[in-house]
Amino acid sequence: MNKINELIAQYCPNGVEFKELKDIFKISRGRVMSKEYLSQNKGEYPVYSSQTANNGQIGKISTYDYDGEYLTWTTDGANAGTIFYRNEKFSITNVCGLLKANSFEILPKFAYYVLCITMKSFVSSGMGNPKLMSNIVAKIQIPVPPLPVQEEIVNILDKFTELEAELEAELEARHKQYEYYRSWLLSTTEVNGKWLMNGVEVEWKTIGELAEVGTGSSNGNEATENGKYPLFVRSKFVKKLGTFEFDEEAIIIPGEGGVGEIFHYINGKYALHQRAYRIHFNTPKISTKFAYYYLFANFLTYILKKSVNATVKSIRKPMIEKFLIPIPPLAEQERIVGILDKFDSLVNDISIGLPAEIEARRKQYEYYRGKLLDFKPVVNDKRLVINEIS
Repeated sequence: MNKINELIAQYCPNGVEFKELKDIFKISRGRVMSKEYLSQNKGEYPVYSSQTANNGQIGKISTYDYDGEYLTWTTDGANAGTIFYRNEKFSITNVCGLLKANSFEILPKFAYYVLCITMKSFVSSGMGNPKLMSNIVAKIQIPVPPLPVQEEIVNILDKFTELEAELEAELEARHKQYEYYRSWLLSTTEVNGKWLMNGVEVEWKTIGELAEVGTGSSNGNEATENGKYPLFVRSKFVKKLGTFEFDEEAIIIPGEGGVGEIFHYINGKYALHQRAYRIHFNTPKISTKFAYYYLFANFLTYILKKSVNATVKSIRKPMIEKFLIPIPPLAEQERIVGILDKFDSLVNDISIGLPAEIEARRKQYEYYRGKLLDFKPVVNDKRLVINEIS
């Protein structure tokens, strides 16, 4: 950080000028591209739209509209105001904004890092539809320090970003390893008319034979910020409630939203939405945690086979009750649970291992990004000056 201070002292000792984006960027939007158009023109060049999933990409086509360094932003929807740095051949739709530097005094990557912090504050949420239009973007002001200062800040922040990307890639590899071992540990084979799991004989039972399946009584409106007990709603979200409905060990499955992909294991007091399901086992023959892992690995495949569509938007109680679970001896169930609990903690627990390191790096990055880009007004001057970083 000392180098930044030296560069500031050398190049801008009296302050840094702020400029509106329209003065240093050409601002435009993309073109209309229908799903049919994307399907009929498949190729290698990405198309970005007003979303954040998959880096904003909605498909690939055989041609491209832009080639080089640009910034794009999402103009509409819940993620309006999200900024992306692009340096490639690509196209964008009409609900995606584009910034192309028209001045040699600004580095697009520097502007990207600044706008990551500030851009969302300019989003308008009128009529319940968040938007960030070009006329508003044009008036956003950002600091424009001399290029050597921009370059050094970009170098520092790029290193943070690269390190986090490496950790994320390693975590993704751990996830795949976890999924492999989960599938292997929970797989069954038939040998001479007997079903085996890890060489141990199992019996098959439906959830309906083993457990009570039901819904809750909450509609979700009772949730409160000061609630003590978890309220499992019909999607993946968990809210808080001041009272509880159940006190038990159970598996929670949303009836709508993330169907077949989202499961919660609970052992304690909780409340449940009217369209979420609870599975409470009423026999000592099966470990709830074992059943949770087996459902997580196999339930989606099961309900997709039951559906005529590619996706399942909702499930009903009979679909859950008819699901078959293999039951090895309890000792084998506990052995499997012990192994999978360790894997699960390594890839999902933000208090230990890689998730904890990634979280720490992210906070460190955000701290230094804020420090590096924290420009303050100079007294009696319209120019602004960066804080000294020790």
